[in-house]
Amino acid sequence: MRLRALLLGSLMLPATPALAQETASAVDADTIIVTGTRRLDRTVADSPVPVDVVGLTAMQNSGQTETARALRDLVPSFNFPQPTVADGTDVIRPASLRGLGPDQTLVLVNGKRRHLSALLNINGSVGRGSQAVDVNFIPSAALSRVEVLRDGAAAQYGSDAIAGVINFQLNDAREGGRFSVTYGQNVTDIAGVNRMGGVVLGSNGLPQLTPDGVLTLEDSGRKLHATDGKTVTVTGNMGFPLGAEGFLNISGEYRNREKTNRTGYDRRQQYNVVANNWDVAAEQAFDRRSHRIGDPKTEDGLISVNMGMPLDDRVDLYAFGTWGKRHGESAGFYRTSRDNRNVYALYPDGFLPLITSDSYDFAATGGLKGDFGGWSWDLSMQFGQNKLNYTIVNTLNASLGAASKDEFDAGGLTYTQWVNNLDISRDFDFFERSTLSFGLEYRRETFRVRAGEPDSYRSGGVTLCQNNPQWCTTSSATAGAAPGSQVFPGFQPVIGGVSVTGTNARENISAYAELDLDLLPIWNLQLAGRYEDYSDFGNDWNWKAATRFEVLDWLAVRGSVSTGFRAPGVAQQYFAAAATNNVNGVLLDTVTLPVNNPVAQALGASPLKPETAVNWSAGLTASPFSGLNFTFDYYEIKIDDRIVLTENMVASRNAAGQPSGSNPGYGIAQILNAAGFNTISAARFFINGIDTKTRGFDAIATYKHDFNELGSMQFTLGYNWNKTEITDTKATPGALNQVPGIVLFGRQESLRITEGTPKDKIIVGLDYDWKWLGVTMRGNRYGKVLAAGADAFTDHVIRAAFVADAEIRVRPENRFNGLELAFGANNLFDKYPNAFPTGRGTDPATGAARNYSANNYYFPFSSYSPYGFNGRYLYGRISYRF
Repeated sequence: MRLRALLLGSLMLPATPALAQETASAVDADTIIVTGTRRLDRTVADSPVPVDVVGLTAMQNSGQTETARALRDLVPSFNFPQPTVADGTDVIRPASLRGLGPDQTLVLVNGKRRHLSALLNINGSVGRGSQAVDVNFIPSAALSRVEVLRDGAAAQYGSDAIAGVINFQLNDAREGGRFSVTYGQNVTDIAGVNRMGGVVLGSNGLPQLTPDGVLTLEDSGRKLHATDGKTVTVTGNMGFPLGAEGFLNISGEYRNREKTNRTGYDRRQQYNVVANNWDVAAEQAFDRRSHRIGDPKTEDGLISVNMGMPLDDRVDLYAFGTWGKRHGESAGFYRTSRDNRNVYALYPDGFLPLITSDSYDFAATGGLKGDFGGWSWDLSMQFGQNKLNYTIVNTLNASLGAASKDEFDAGGLTYTQWVNNLDISRDFDFFERSTLSFGLEYRRETFRVRAGEPDSYRSGGVTLCQNNPQWCTTSSATAGAAPGSQVFPGFQPVIGGVSVTGTNARENISAYAELDLDLLPIWNLQLAGRYEDYSDFGNDWNWKAATRFEVLDWLAVRGSVSTGFRAPGVAQQYFAAAATNNVNGVLLDTVTLPVNNPVAQALGASPLKPETAVNWSAGLTASPFSGLNFTFDYYEIKIDDRIVLTENMVASRNAAGQPSGSNPGYGIAQILNAAGFNTISAARFFINGIDTKTRGFDAIATYKHDFNELGSMQFTLGYNWNKTEITDTKATPGALNQVPGIVLFGRQESLRITEGTPKDKIIVGLDYDWKWLGVTMRGNRYGKVLAAGADAFTDHVIRAAFVADAEIRVRPENRFNGLELAFGANNLFDKYPNAFPTGRGTDPATGAARNYSANNYYFPFSSYSPYGFNGRYLYGRISYRF
């Protein structure tokens, strides 16, 4: 059992396996935790900071087969929206804790820092501008449990741990296993989208238009029904003994998910540029559900290995790792026949461009640990890599005209992380008990952009008139057609005269010390400090103090105060690309520039500094009688110099490509043209742009009761309230400061941070088990969310909603021991977010009548919805445990 004790004390390998019915915070008070402490015997009950513990069984019984979606339904402060039509973010979706950025939560596996995804989220989703960990590459079948530390911990773990820490503990069982197959699909009636028929014609034989200027369609009055999103998930886990005490645990997971589509009907005129110049037959024949909005098509394969064994009486060897591959396919916006980005000879009816992505993920950690003269030590090395390659299909490069291909290699991104750690700790007899821990870390990160094939980004010089005769009669007839593959131009090797496709690297060295003191049997004090030195921006020092005082046998108060930081992501510093973005219904060719690029510097970019934070929290824990546990924790997080992506700074030009119109577009065009970016419609870069304050509280109650022969029951109730406000916006830098009317970080981006996640969230759960029967009922109530538009008229409030899940499990006895059959539903009552308004409305600023965007007809739901918009999901699962 010596190996087991060492594993618990080191934070490097899993703790004792979780109880079978754990959910968020629904654990026994004496369950040992290994996150937020380096002591060997810290439990949930005596932790000075809040830690949620989610057991594997709770995740399996949620019906969700993706790790992040399962955590969303089990942890009140964890959010995982599902953006769509957002390029790579459709497939690699960011999660967040306490309403902060996805990159402000540190992710660990077996106590070790997990590497980031290569993807930088630069489109219009929650978490815009972040580079975060893709937790769905951690197979849920490999886990024993997940520990969620809801407190700042940069002084203990380093950069990123501002909102908290999520520690995925891998299974260390040395025998037995479990195999399962899950099949499910969405069976839903799409609220807010009625089934439509053909185009309604007037007495003149031409299409009738609605008051807001779009086509009138035959309305059945019935909701559109959908059966899609078919998903097959196969998982397996097995444990093997290695010698007398060692173990080898292997897990695998395969998931194939078909796409979902919740698009409405595109009522816009599809053919001919000139208004009322109708091709009636073509308009009537056109399939108006031409877009694809919902979950992308994905195929995942994941493997995890975890092992440990003694080498002798003093030294143990351990190793663990994961490997994964994901193929994804998502869609962009439909290019109509009349679109100036179309080539009529290639797509006379328009086309839907598709982004296919292949993501590869690998992580391996190995180390030695032992005991020398009462000092526990751990020496480890780890390497992680995430690679993302893009292929754009069913597309074209309009500037190449009819000679364009329909498929392009658009290039790719690669991120690597190499970490070396030495951790040392020892218990002393000072006061009641003391644990001193200290250590060193060396980390090297790299980021690389691989250029796409030339035709995926270059301009071929073809004009709009040459591509489509309809444009020959307009004033822009001689304008050049848009360069690059539609929906996602390939990564360019050179931007602004500077190569952007080399490997960029940075290094840092850190040292920490931590002291955990039991001053009295009822009073614990924890102190920590950490110094970090980075090769690209300098050094940083952070500290933390936390305490817990037991007022009564069943009641304790706790609190903490700390400083924290987040280093600028290497992708935030070096990413450069041109892309086509939908900004309030308008497609813009936008270039994202690194801060060291001459064009960005001309616009005012400067080297990024780390974000700095001050956290404090206060709370209590109570267990007034057997089976009942309650925790309450209030928190406040102040972040200075928060790194954000600027607004899309749109240039204003005339048909000849020269600056025109009024400021700020005129001034931006002057700057971009002077730098040679005459064809770029908009530009953006990262800045230390704002200061924010986040405050809120978590309240979680759990109750367990054993009815003896009638089974056992567990009830969970959790609540999170969270509010973020921007306390300061930095001055506009450089040349942009001289452009009248410029807004570097404006209303829409500000509201994305302050209103883009639910103000509150309630989780309620009931688990009941009796002999061969198990039942789980869960519900999540999500508070309102604001999907900000360009102004108050285009803002969209997603109303609060309650989403219910249910599952029933049957375990045949006797000859079939270990077999389990389950049937369930996620979103049992088929709840949808309220749809975007359509038609005409009243502008709250002017009181005048105004049309809502025609996009709202075919893009009916906001990607900000915290529970997505796929509707009811029905599933069945068969599993065998041995």
